[in-house]
Amino acid sequence: MRCIIIDDEPLAREGLRLLIANNGGLKLLNSFSGTAQASVFLKENDIDIIFLDIEMPGDNGLEFAKSLNRNILVIFTTAYPQYGAESYETEAIDYLLKPFTQIRFDKAVEKAAQQLSLLQTHKNTFESSGENFIIIKAERKYHKILFSDIQYVEGLKDYVVIHTQNSRYVTAMNIKNMHQKLPARSFLRVSKSYVVNTDIITSFDRTTIFIDDFEIPIGRTYQSEFHKYFLGEQ
Repeated sequence: MRCIIIDDEPLAREGLRLLIANNGGLKLLNSFSGTAQASVFLKENDIDIIFLDIEMPGDNGLEFAKSLNRNILVIFTTAYPQYGAESYETEAIDYLLKPFTQIRFDKAVEKAAQQLSLLQTHKNTFESSGENFIIIKAERKYHKILFSDIQYVEGLKDYVVIHTQNSRYVTAMNIKNMHQKLPARSFLRVSKSYVVNTDIITSFDRTTIFIDDFEIPIGRTYQSEFHKYFLGEQ
């Protein structure tokens, strides 16, 4: 996967360069100290991933991420934990809090690779919905997916990924429209990128939902509604 780095700190750029070199799935095309230079580069070069800092002099990585071509994946790399929930409103793949290890870095890269693979092999279409199921067509077969089997739905650019315990289905539909196909009594929108089956949530705190070991961030604008749903908070 082709990638670039945007970070105003030279030591941070060098650290990322070493992490990228140790990951066999990445090819670093360039690195930049700010978004202006990177924007010029992106007009003439195709890339898959940007490793993007958030707070830079005269720059805001969150705003830059929102302006990007929807085919480019973003992994934030920052020293500031307070932007975690907001970062997922930009449909970022992951949020790496400095300093991070090679293992944590590789995990984020693997997630990006999986999402790129899903998009490249997409053949599924939404067909219909019933009282307790939806129908997805994939490879000339119609798959019946029970609402109770859906753990969460993830928005991925112009697609959604329907996650069940054993399978994933990628469908050309935005997450708002998919949410409308699901029963409101059990499925709650918790961020720009996620709809969660409330029946299978293991635990939660102010900003994060846990489904066993999997973590889903609660978007800042959705936190009040989410906690009211479970706790009756006003």
